[in-house]
Amino acid sequence: MSTRTIRLGWSLIGWFGVALILYLSIMPHPPELDIEQGDKLQHLAAYAVLMGWWAQMGASDRANARIALIMLGLGIAIEFMQAGTGYRTFSVADMVADALGIALGWMLAPPRGPNLLRIATTALGTGR
Repeated sequence: MSTRTIRLGWSLIGWFGVALILYLSIMPHPPELDIEQGDKLQHLAAYAVLMGWWAQMGASDRANARIALIMLGLGIAIEFMQAGTGYRTFSVADMVADALGIALGWMLAPPRGPNLLRIATTALGTGR
């Protein structure tokens, strides 16, 4: 399997993550953690995973900064979309949780954390 194919697959999974966040954010009754402020933990975890995923592809902190800004824009846009649904609410606290998740995902990504994309590429035999 080529490096290009693996990166394409990685991107497709990342876009699935974006679509999943959009879907769960707009649906009328999303799954909830049964703890106080559980939705804030869900926001933090979702954006940390998504940022960490996309940061695997970033070649530099500059690229990851762009990814982080795009993700923050996504979180803000979703809150405005929720305000327009009539069944979901706008929440600045959700945006803060998104931002904290983005920061966490970035901190855990390469070079501070493991480069999972490189590991996957090596494991699948391309090593490039």
